[in-house]
Amino acid sequence: MRILIASFCFCFAASGWAITKPNVLFIAIDDLNDWVGCLQGHPQVKTPNIDALAKRGVLFTNAHCQAPICNPSRVSLLTGVLPSTSGIYDLDQPHHLSPLLKKAHTLPAHFKANGYQVMGRGKIYHGRYKYPEDWHDFKTAGDARLKQFRIKAISSVPNIKVRDFGPIDLPEEEFGDLVNARWAAEQLKQEFKKPFFMAVGIRLPHVPLYAPKRFFGRHPEAKVRLPQIIKEDLKDLPPAGLEITRYMHTTPLNHRSVTQTGNWKNAVRAYLACTEFVDHCVGVMLKSLDESAHAKNTIIVLWSDHGWHLGEKEHWAKRSLWEESTRVPLILAGPGIAKGTSTRAVGLIDLYPTLNALCQLPAPPQTLEGRSLMTLLNNPQAKWAHPALTTFHRNDHTLRTERWRYIRYANGDEELYDHAADPNEWNNLAKNLNYQKIIIGLKKKLPKMNAQDSPALSKKK
Repeated sequence: MRILIASFCFCFAASGWAITKPNVLFIAIDDLNDWVGCLQGHPQVKTPNIDALAKRGVLFTNAHCQAPICNPSRVSLLTGVLPSTSGIYDLDQPHHLSPLLKKAHTLPAHFKANGYQVMGRGKIYHGRYKYPEDWHDFKTAGDARLKQFRIKAISSVPNIKVRDFGPIDLPEEEFGDLVNARWAAEQLKQEFKKPFFMAVGIRLPHVPLYAPKRFFGRHPEAKVRLPQIIKEDLKDLPPAGLEITRYMHTTPLNHRSVTQTGNWKNAVRAYLACTEFVDHCVGVMLKSLDESAHAKNTIIVLWSDHGWHLGEKEHWAKRSLWEESTRVPLILAGPGIAKGTSTRAVGLIDLYPTLNALCQLPAPPQTLEGRSLMTLLNNPQAKWAHPALTTFHRNDHTLRTERWRYIRYANGDEELYDHAADPNEWNNLAKNLNYQKIIIGLKKKLPKMNAQDSPALSKKK
């Protein structure tokens, strides 16, 4: 087994040898599922920059978010605490209102407290709170693409509004994601007196699914390939499995509206175009890093906060406990990291302890519930006995191992899928007596704590 211990580098200074901690380039992408070339989620997507990054480090092909919705997923990653422990399950629950997290150091704050220059742009936290005290320099750039759906929708789905999709007449340099990527590229050319933690949040492919026209030109509507689905896929789902996804069926972006208006290929085309524009933005940053003095001493982390459905199981967007909602791209590359692919089931919550170990920082005030991925960064195929946990609402959980997905809802309803034989999760095995031992074993690994809901902004007096 190849053992790597270079989590920091040695640089020669006038006074002799000195230890310099590695920099961190932290790339957060919104709503990006496995439709990335290196994850083979869609046969037509082209993401050369993300694919090249995957070859530079460890690509986790079985990585999962801790919540299939923005805020709780990001809070969990940035604090290292599970939703079932913090009670943060929904969008309107900022972490500073959680009694458990009031004294927690978020990941940027922890790096700042330990001598790093901490800066960022774009969407890192969710919602109106930006937590300026966590940063030396942080801004969210305006995104001109958000004007389009307020003026006129591009698609013909009735009342689509913010969930619209299609090409728009907007110069690329006015897209917020490219603005932020170019900011990072300029920063990476600079000299720093201390190691930096640079976070860049990319909003696409979050709705509205607007991208520059040239990215749509790569995918003519007639040639777009739709996701694989089967008729009556929902027949073997328990009532809770249908109820938990009902919200999206009440929005304009639902399977019936998209298909009846003939927009399914258009929506898939838009997601592919937005993903390829995201890849372009990632390439802008990586090119600048590779040409900079920081190239050999910077850890690169690329992740998405959750996945996204495009008609699988007749569902759209996120908010499910199925594979399309929970599986995310996750890549780590740089000093102290091997090269390879890991199929082990890991979670975004594992990033905090992993970066803590790579950069040799002290433990934060809160207890980190993730596990350091250092074993897998040394040897991507090392033994790893831990399932990945995703929670959506209190006591609604799914566990993902290398082979199995087990879902248990708060009312006791269950789903079980064998990914060795059924990667599309079409056949629910939960009622099959032959698999009860599997269910019993996985059930023991569900969280013992299911905290009450943390305070929400709408309920704060």
